[in-house]
Amino acid sequence: MEMKGKYLVTIILLVGTLSVGMCSNGWISAHATYYGVNDSPASLGGACGYDNPYHAGFGAHTAALSGALFRSGESCGGCYQVRCDYRADPKWCLRGAAVTVTATNFCPSNNNGGWCNLPRHHFDMSMPAFFRIARRGNEGIVPVFYRRVGCRRRGGVRFTMRGQGNFNMVILSNIGASGAVKAVAVRGSRGKTWLQMTRNWGANWQSSGDLRGKRLSFRVTLLDGKTMTFVNVVPSTWWFGQTFSSGGQFH
Repeated sequence: MEMKGKYLVTIILLVGTLSVGMCSNGWISAHATYYGVNDSPASLGGACGYDNPYHAGFGAHTAALSGALFRSGESCGGCYQVRCDYRADPKWCLRGAAVTVTATNFCPSNNNGGWCNLPRHHFDMSMPAFFRIARRGNEGIVPVFYRRVGCRRRGGVRFTMRGQGNFNMVILSNIGASGAVKAVAVRGSRGKTWLQMTRNWGANWQSSGDLRGKRLSFRVTLLDGKTMTFVNVVPSTWWFGQTFSSGGQFH
């Protein structure tokens, strides 16, 4: 039987839509696993570039996202509330329990029909986060619901300087509100114009100018559209590897 191209495309799109269910109250169905890291904060980071999520202000409740959610690093720093689907799996799900996790890593697809393959929505959670919603003894996969929520952070936005020589990058962390960064611009103390930065990878933003020896101001725009300007948040004596905290925070 011959099938017209436009009808074939429509069917494919419908199949992709049906693979992710949305409840009437805004929760989206997905699945979750956990990776076996409990005590070492340095090993909880990953594809976003946060060397240590504790240092970044995120704590132990973090997650690696499947490609449908990670979106090439766009979701880095964002917060998701996750609850186990007790009705679907009463054996392993804790009734009424929920946890908020921060996106810090990427769960890659594989060739074996893995849970992180497109178009599936999947959370590979840290062990402390996973066992806030699931019973201990479960080493498999649980059905969950999730929704995007605002991030609540203590202290100011953190700017960690990276790079070498005249190659400058900055990684932003501990960001409130949506938590995920859409755009960054930088201005040196001896400059009059803002230089638009580009995402190098994950939460690392790159500048095309030489910023050494200058006080630095940043203009940050989040995915939810909120914009803040952090004036002279980095002193002229900065060096690679140092982290500086702002006096202001997104809410």
